[in-house]
Amino acid sequence: MRERRGALRRWLSGAAALAMVTGLMASGSVQAADVPANVTPLNSPAEAAELRLKERRVSATTLAELDSRLPNVGVAEVLASANHPMRPARSGGSCLPDEIKALPVNPLPASGYCWDSGDDYTQRWLPQGVTSSGDADNDGMWGTSKVILSGWKSNDSVFQNYSNMAEADPHGQHLARVAFIDASDPANFRYRWVLLVIPTEGGANFAKAGVQVGGMVWFGDKLIVTAKGEDPSTNALYVFSMRHILQATVNSDVIGRVSGGYSAHGYQYVMPAIGSYGLSAKCGTDTGITCAAHVSLDRSATPDRIVLNEYHPSGTPKLGKLWSYRLAPPSADGMPLVTDSSGFANVTEMFQADMAGAQGSLSYLDPATGKRSWYLPRHRGGIGQWGVYQRRDADGVTTTSCSGHEANAPTACWAAKSQGLSLWWSTKTVWSQTEWAASRVKDDDPKNDWVDETVSGWRDKVIPERVLFSVPLSRMP
Repeated sequence: MRERRGALRRWLSGAAALAMVTGLMASGSVQAADVPANVTPLNSPAEAAELRLKERRVSATTLAELDSRLPNVGVAEVLASANHPMRPARSGGSCLPDEIKALPVNPLPASGYCWDSGDDYTQRWLPQGVTSSGDADNDGMWGTSKVILSGWKSNDSVFQNYSNMAEADPHGQHLARVAFIDASDPANFRYRWVLLVIPTEGGANFAKAGVQVGGMVWFGDKLIVTAKGEDPSTNALYVFSMRHILQATVNSDVIGRVSGGYSAHGYQYVMPAIGSYGLSAKCGTDTGITCAAHVSLDRSATPDRIVLNEYHPSGTPKLGKLWSYRLAPPSADGMPLVTDSSGFANVTEMFQADMAGAQGSLSYLDPATGKRSWYLPRHRGGIGQWGVYQRRDADGVTTTSCSGHEANAPTACWAAKSQGLSLWWSTKTVWSQTEWAASRVKDDDPKNDWVDETVSGWRDKVIPERVLFSVPLSRMP
C-alpha cells in the first residue's frame, strides 16, 4: 500500500470543512416541497445526538493472544489461495442468461462478473455490501494487487422456514463472510472466502460475527461493516483489520476452539473484529433510533468520511436519513473514525430523502462544478423487477429510460436488486452487485419461460441473478 498522497493537506482543512457543513445544515437551501425527490439538509441536533457512536476497542492483549494461537496471514496470502473463479459477463463468456439480464441497461456497465458454481445458486447466503482497494488507498492498489471485497450474510430465513436445514447445519445461522477477489487481471477474477468472527475469552477463542454487512468500507487497513439492528451490544458498525487475518487449523463445521486447534465452519481464514462503534440504545422502531443499513466512502469530502443510510422497502415514498462521520488518518493501531475527548464519533452531516428501495448510497462532490450528487438507485420488489437508476442533486432527480428490455417499466433500467455502491477513486468507476437467487414461481405468461413450477420460500430451484458489475461514473448522468 502506497502512502496516501495529499492526505495531510486534506486533513488540515478539516476545520474549514466542518464550518461549511454547519452552514449547509442550517441553510435548508432546498425547499420542503422537494423533499420526496431530492436530498435535503436536516438540521436536528437531537437526532444527530442519537446517532453519535461510542468507540469500543478490542484490547491489544486480546488480539495478541488470538494472533499467537493461529497463523496470522496477509491479504496477499489469501489472494494467492483464491480457489473460486468468476465468469465474465461478456460475449462468449459463461454467465447464464438470467445473470446477464440482471445487469443494468442504462447506464451501461463496463464490466460484469458471475460467481462460481454454488455461490451463484445458493439461497443460504445473500450478497450485500461491496468495497475495494480503490476505497482503501488513492492509487487503488493493495501491495501489487487490485482487490474487490464482497460481503455476504447468511440467509437466516432459510433456517427459519425449513427446520430440517437448521438441523443439518446448526452452525450456519447469523454468519457473515467476505469474498476477497483478486481483480488484478480483468479476464481472470478469482476469490477466496474469509469468515468474520468476534474474539472471545480474552483471545483464547472466537465466535461467529452476526453482522449485516449491508455496507462495507475498506479504508487504509481497516474494514468497516454495518451491524444488525438487533445487535445485543447496540453496535452500529464493526471494524476489522487487514493486519489480523488468521488461518484455521482444523476443518469442521464448528466455529472456534475445537480439539486439536481452531475451526471456522469449513473456511480456511477468519477476520476477528478489532473494535466496534455503538449507539446509546438499540436502533429500531422501539427506540426511534435510526438503523444504519448501508455505508459507503466519500473521498470527495474534506476530510474523507463515511456515509450511512437507512433502508425503507420499495413502493410508497418514505423519508429516510443519510448521515456521515469523519474518518481519521489511517494508522496501524488506531480506529478509523474521528472521536471527541469522550470517545464518541459525532455526526458530521445529516440529510433526508425519499429512501424507498434505496439499498445503498453514494455521495460525490464534483471538483469542477462544486456540485454534490447523490446516487441512490432504487430496487423494485418481485422476480424479474429491474431497479430504477437515480442521481439526485440540488437541481432535481435524474433517471434513465430504456427500451427493448424486459423491465416492466420504462425507467426500470438499473440492475436487479442491487446492493451497495463503491467508487473506485483512482478510476472513478462505481462497483455494485446484485443480491437475488430467487425461487421459481408459477406464472402462466408464456413470455416468462424461465418459471416452471410453484416453490414457496427460498429453496431448491432458483433463478440465478447474482452479478458483480462496474459502471464508469462518467456514464451515470
